[in-house]
Amino acid sequence: MQDNSYRQNVAAIVLSDKYPNVCEFFLGERHDLKGIWQFPQGGIDDGESPQDALLRELGEEIGTSEVEVLASLPQWLSYDFPPGVKERMKPYVGQNQKYFLVKLKKDSSVNIQTAEPEFCRYEFVDYEQLLERINHFKKGVYMKALSYFRKEGYI
Repeated sequence: MQDNSYRQNVAAIVLSDKYPNVCEFFLGERHDLKGIWQFPQGGIDDGESPQDALLRELGEEIGTSEVEVLASLPQWLSYDFPPGVKERMKPYVGQNQKYFLVKLKKDSSVNIQTAEPEFCRYEFVDYEQLLERINHFKKGVYMKALSYFRKEGYI
């Protein structure tokens, strides 16, 4: 049974088109929260599948949905919003996320200057830099997703 107090959401761990030769992860710095770096993510609309939401959100947030889906986490991961965020996200208390590991297709280009920019800048970073940059309340779910994809031999 779905808990309606958690917003249904997708998250994308985006690898550069150099994968598998080079393993670089997309991280975007939030437009509204300086110093907060995260993966692209967003809500699932009514009647939308998680994979359809993934492709739509990538288009909205990084300007391309030209990706190859490599894998998805079998289970959903949940987290609670911290105070300050919780007030802005009412009626939800947190998010229930489906994680996807995707690779940018050759010749696809990232453009964060979208209609409603989520990110003010982005970088592709290696695994160690990724772990250093993620320092917010989503770190726990990020680590669970990354650990799964690492254990399965993708990263």
